Amino acid sequence: MHSLFLILTIPLAFLTGSIPFGLIFTKNRGIDIRNMGSRNIGATNVLRYAGRMTAIMTLVADVMKGVAPVLICRYVILNMAHDHDMTVSDQILWEGMTGIAAVCGHIFSIFLRFRGGKGVATGFGVIAVYTPMTALPVLIIWLVVAVIAKYSSLAAILAVGSLPVLYLLQNAPFAHVIFGILLSALIMYRHKSNIQNLLSGKEDKIGEKDTEG
Repeated sequence: MHSLFLILTIPLAFLTGSIPFGLIFTKNRGIDIRNMGSRNIGATNVLRYAGRMTAIMTLVADVMKGVAPVLICRYVILNMAHDHDMTVSDQILWEGMTGIAAVCGHIFSIFLRFRGGKGVATGFGVIAVYTPMTALPVLIIWLVVAVIAKYSSLAAILAVGSLPVLYLLQNAPFAHVIFGILLSALIMYRHKSNIQNLLSGKEDKIGEKDTEG
């Protein structure tokens, strides 16, 4: 039975990640965030068009979409350990897959025809539980870049892009490095348009409304 629960953590994580909190919270204010600015359902776009409190609510909810599935996976694994030969490597692998599934759900939401956000907040929620010691430097990189450059997208790209390097510097297990590469690749992929805008000088800064939107 525990084995079934463990397998189900993957689709459960995807389903949880798919919940479009940014859209839900902004619709309560009479706004469809998908038609505003960058059309992204994440906290940065919500901040521009629905205000700080709604953006904070979106950010917290999106982070929890990464936190909850990994915690559930860990709980199932710890309960399986008494009856199965679950190694530390097994736990790292399953928690990593669950975390990636949650981020994929956010990016490819089943409730939005497989469209969604950019995965940064949900990805950070996953990292905060999966490898807490790595979450702090990732957050510091994001904050430093965001404060200096004022670009949320650039901060996210550099912070998440540093993840595989941070794991290597920590001599982390190989599964952590692979997780870091996969998460970085997913978030880089979703930031393709932002990278183009950054290179052309058209990217909006934090709190700045899209002049074309």
